[in-house]
Amino acid sequence: MNGTSSIYRFVFAAGGTGGHIYPAVAVAQKLKELKPESKILFVGTKNKLESKVIPQLGFDFKSVWISGFSRKMNVNNLLFPVKLFVSTIQSLILCMKFKPRVAIGAGAYVAGPVVWGASVLGAKVILLEQNSYPGITNRLLEKRANQIHLTFEDSKKYFRLKDKLMITGNPVRINLKHIEKNDALKKFGLNTSKKNLLILGGSGGALSINNAIAENISRLTDAGIQLIWQTGEVYYDMFCKYQSEDVKIFPFIEDMSAAFSACDLLLARAGATTIAEASQLGIPVVFIPSTNVAANHQYMNAKSLQEADACILIEDKNLQTELMEKVHSIIYSEEKLRELKENIKKLSKPDAAKVVAENAIMLAEKE
Repeated sequence: MNGTSSIYRFVFAAGGTGGHIYPAVAVAQKLKELKPESKILFVGTKNKLESKVIPQLGFDFKSVWISGFSRKMNVNNLLFPVKLFVSTIQSLILCMKFKPRVAIGAGAYVAGPVVWGASVLGAKVILLEQNSYPGITNRLLEKRANQIHLTFEDSKKYFRLKDKLMITGNPVRINLKHIEKNDALKKFGLNTSKKNLLILGGSGGALSINNAIAENISRLTDAGIQLIWQTGEVYYDMFCKYQSEDVKIFPFIEDMSAAFSACDLLLARAGATTIAEASQLGIPVVFIPSTNVAANHQYMNAKSLQEADACILIEDKNLQTELMEKVHSIIYSEEKLRELKENIKKLSKPDAAKVVAENAIMLAEKE
């Protein structure tokens, strides 16, 4: 290849949920900052979050046909081998055209065919593992990888090739930052003298959290607590009727800097991206791990933080009975808020995106 512009070519395989997409975005943004001449291509699936988010952020995006293998038996699983075969051919064609020097897989199922295809054509491989229990895609791609960047120390025991492992942390978007709290509250039209609870159920929303909030909404607002509530696109029509002067409801919150800056306490699923962002900004959190994830990895994520006194953990089955008492006792205790904020901040790795990007550049420069 001739010229520097042909060297810095990076294909990202990221999709499905924000937990896979946003760490990859963070690395891509940092690559553009460090090497503005970089050529970056994201590959995902056509009807998932990435097909909307990635083009909005200004990155080139292509889709392949792959979809996940459901843990519950259904007719779509019968199509999985066909989709995998077709997606592998699509990935090989995309990579032959784009000629990536480095493929970066963020752990979603789409990373399988894309990273494999790129590596077959000679690209170096970086894998990002956000969760304490690694996903099956990354474990299958382990042999293909040059480097595997981990968020949790606990993840090491699930990989065989220890020399490839690096504890880097989970990359966070470069545009995520604190803004002045009163300015953030004004963006949401909220009273600057009240306590504020931010509710996130992950990029797709969480029905159990939404139901618990709906059932406790009067008790929360009567206690002087305002809500910024992301329901998820699929649940918005069910819960938008609760919108009021003290309750601001959104299918999806675009300006997460404002949302985090406005809140006194966060109530959220224990996805790796939420953990990384809360850690970086020092946000006190009550985590409710999802039970609908592989190997209960969200519970393991949250448990790691709880053991460091860096979060409060409520199991999903106890949400209805514990929600109001936990939220009220924490949000009105400045001492507890300060303790949670200080301890979660200690777990932050703000240079994670930079470390991964610098390693990707180094691999791209290798012959």
